[in-house]
Formats: sequence, C-alpha cells, structure tokens
Amino acid sequence: MTDLAFYFDPVCPFAWLTSKWVRVVQARRGYDVDWRTISLRILNGHVDYDAQFPPDYEAGHTAGLRLLRLVHAARAERGPEVSGPLYEALGRRIFDGEPIEDRVADGVDVRGTAGFVAPVLDELGLPAGLAERLDDESLDLDIRTETDEALALTGKDVGTPIIHFRPPDGVAFFGPVISRLPEEEDALRLWDHVAALAEFPGFSELKRSLRERPQLRALGWQD
Repeated sequence: MTDLAFYFDPVCPFAWLTSKWVRVVQARRGYDVDWRTISLRILNGHVDYDAQFPPDYEAGHTAGLRLLRLVHAARAERGPEVSGPLYEALGRRIFDGEPIEDRVADGVDVRGTAGFVAPVLDELGLPAGLAERLDDESLDLDIRTETDEALALTGKDVGTPIIHFRPPDGVAFFGPVISRLPEEEDALRLWDHVAALAEFPGFSELKRSLRERPQLRALGWQD
C-alpha cells in the first residue's frame, strides 16, 4: 500500500510546484508515492476554450494529454514506478528552465512534440521510440479512466493536483495549490497541517481566489 497518490497533468504549473513540495516531504518522511494521471484536456472536453480560457490554453492542455500518453506508454514498457521519474524529468524541462520562445505555433504547443520529449527519454534511458506514442489515441481510454478515478475521489469541480491520502480508504482533495516552494522545514510544517485537515472526514474546502503567479523560471520568475 502507498502512503499517498498524486494525480498530475504535466503542463499544470501549480501541480508541478505541489509535486516538488511533496517530493521534499517524501525524502524526509520516507513516503511511498503513487504518481497517477489526470488530464486537463479531458476534464475540459465540454468547454468552449475560446470563450472560457486565455489564448493557447487549449494547445497547452492538448500538449498535456499527449505527454500523458507518453507516461502511460512508458508504464506499459517499464511498469508503474516509471511515472514519478518521468513526471519529474518532464516538469524540470517544462517549468524550471528558461521560458520557451514561440511555444505555440499554428495551434501546436511544442511541449507535446517528439523533439521536446526526446532529451527526457534519453535522460531516463527510455526507448526513443516511445515518442511515437504521443499520437496514440488508443491510450486515451486509460487516461480517461484514471481521470475519472481522481474525480470520483473529490467531485468534478476541481483541477490538478489531486492528492489521495492513504489510498484506497483515505481522504482525497484538490490541492493544496501553492505558488512557491517552501523551505524544507516550512515544507514539513505545511505538510503536517494539510495532513491534519485530511484526517478530519468532515473537511471539505479551504480556498481563496487571490493568488500570486507561480514562482517558476519558465514563467518568467527570476531567483
């Protein structure tokens, strides 16, 4: 049994920041994390992107779906334990480097292309041919199933990340959404507070709409 399941979409900056925080806690507490998938493109399949989202969001969410196909294909090749390292390597390339110029061209987000993922596959020693699976729509059924699994834990009016404490019977919720990575001791204190909330079965939501921009180099943040 794992200590928690973390549902991610690789193009979500808030999920990435939360995942980095979880990894800090994981290293200190020795947690076993099951890295699972949820697709923002599938989640918003009914949405008019032009009316409800800023420009290029549809291309970004589509790139996320394509990257999730890569994750599921890699799982089939190497087993579920590849999900965490692959998400981490993709996230570093997407968010922790310099901003990508001309990221979207003709409706295509470069983050969902074979050229973008090739260095990640090489870094992890995964077959280069896995990049071909970015176009494999047959994988979408499994991604949809895992997305539905995540939403069944929380309800549908959420996004990423979703954290499930002590699955299969523990509490799950959307978030926490953080915009900066805490220092190590603060990360542990934040975790303990969040875990305490998760242990109360009547806890539903704690939220504010005001938020700062994610402190990520690829989004223009300067250290």
